[in-house]
Amino acid sequence: MSRTVNLIISRVLLHRRISVMSTYSCSTSGKFLCNDPKYDFLQDLGIEKCNNGVYNGKWSGNGKVVTSICPANGQPIAEIRQGTLSDYEECVKAAQEAWKVWADIPAPKRGEIVRQIGDALRNKLIPLGKLVSLEMGKIYAEGVGEVQEYIDICDYAVGLSRMFSGSIIPSERPGHVLLEQWNPLGVVGLITAFNFPIAVYGWNSAIAMVCGNTLLWKGATSTSLVTLATTKIVASVLEKNSLPGGICSMICGGPPVGEAIVTDQRIPLVSFTGSTQVGHQVGMKVQDRFGRSLLELGGNNAIIVGPDADLEMVAQSVVFACVGTAGQRCTTTRRLILHSQVYDNVLTRMKKSFEQVMSRMGDPLDPNTLYGPLHTKAAVGEYQDTINEIKKLGGKIEFGGEVCEGEGFFVKPTIVSGLPHDSPVVHKETFAPIVYVLKANSVDEAIAWNNEVKQGLSSSLFTNDLATLFKWIGPKGSDCGIVNVNIPTSGAEIGGAFGGEKETGGGRESGSDSWKQYMRRSTITINYSPILTLAQGIKFE
Repeated sequence: MSRTVNLIISRVLLHRRISVMSTYSCSTSGKFLCNDPKYDFLQDLGIEKCNNGVYNGKWSGNGKVVTSICPANGQPIAEIRQGTLSDYEECVKAAQEAWKVWADIPAPKRGEIVRQIGDALRNKLIPLGKLVSLEMGKIYAEGVGEVQEYIDICDYAVGLSRMFSGSIIPSERPGHVLLEQWNPLGVVGLITAFNFPIAVYGWNSAIAMVCGNTLLWKGATSTSLVTLATTKIVASVLEKNSLPGGICSMICGGPPVGEAIVTDQRIPLVSFTGSTQVGHQVGMKVQDRFGRSLLELGGNNAIIVGPDADLEMVAQSVVFACVGTAGQRCTTTRRLILHSQVYDNVLTRMKKSFEQVMSRMGDPLDPNTLYGPLHTKAAVGEYQDTINEIKKLGGKIEFGGEVCEGEGFFVKPTIVSGLPHDSPVVHKETFAPIVYVLKANSVDEAIAWNNEVKQGLSSSLFTNDLATLFKWIGPKGSDCGIVNVNIPTSGAEIGGAFGGEKETGGGRESGSDSWKQYMRRSTITINYSPILTLAQGIKFE
């Protein structure tokens, strides 16, 4: 081989090495918000300019470097070095080894660790809430409220650690006892979405931990800093108690990492929060290996306003339900079904309220802000595409329908009228602040419209009529998992199971008996007599 050819090959290999290094190394220049004194709360959370995105008892990361962007101004916040499939393998092994320790700890003692996590979160409530606002884009009150939700579920889980129990069932055979016992599953995989980057992890992790499971968490790529900061807080508690960090493993990564979690037979339960389209694929792949999936997917939520409703209460409820989190809650109200007798009145009030909200649009970190940006530039494009579709179908833009000028990913909250209840765009969930106002001639008709969409998460009815109320919550009422009366569709208390029916996935998280999804049930029969007795009186002699 000639010296010239060798030189060419050497240059090619050098170029490839440089390319790999530039892909997987953090940048050495550029302006990042983490270095701006205005955002010094990031230092309180241990966020640096370049951050390792893998934790399994130690921090690492050998994957590509991604940049977190602030949706309010489009500026870079900091960088995260993601994990590779090799890093993923280390996380799974660490979680499995940690389970051997964690499962042997009595449930009330596991609850004590979760209590300490709640206290650690209290100490970081404000800076962590600010990070949610900075990176996700929800307003300050919602950012802090999301951290508070994790704290609250920790309190709930502490009590649960002393309460979940099995059963003693009467046996038909003399000298026998029939028992039911619940045991942990092992490693639980958590894949969470950008819109609630802390709370959904909190719902799952606190309950799963007191049940005796270890965790492997993959948060949304676009909110990786929240994932990192939350894990640092949890890890500090584990380390203080000399417990394996693998109890709460975490890996930042793209689709290959998510695919690995979904298809891994070592992970008996995968909890996934995201779109119906992706959730369907997750459910099928987990089922294909006979695993369990807990799915929290799309919502096309409706508020029904009856002719006897308190319209002042309706006016207050509708605004937050439609524009809170800039329409990026899975429980956001997307359809407002108004009885013909109150249609004009409610629509007029809505437009005035939306105008007032626009006067308080701005930086989510400003406590006076009521309305923030969409999460990404891509979300703005989806908003624009939907507005164009609405116009082509003959819908009337009563308010909004425009992208706001200036920096950041801001759009105007939008009210649409003039479309039929079964219009394709009305039946499609658009993750943006767009609400379709529909006119119904009766509450029965409105209930039918509520139920005709493929999703079944949240629903609300405003009425003062008892007969209507009980019909709404009964078998011929709402077919959603969350059925409200005289409150909006968004927002849920931790004590009740959260989740929906149909294409929402059927999963339940947080309160009630949702803890059972994180455990396996054993039916146990013990013969303490000297005689072998078969069930159903069978004689085999």
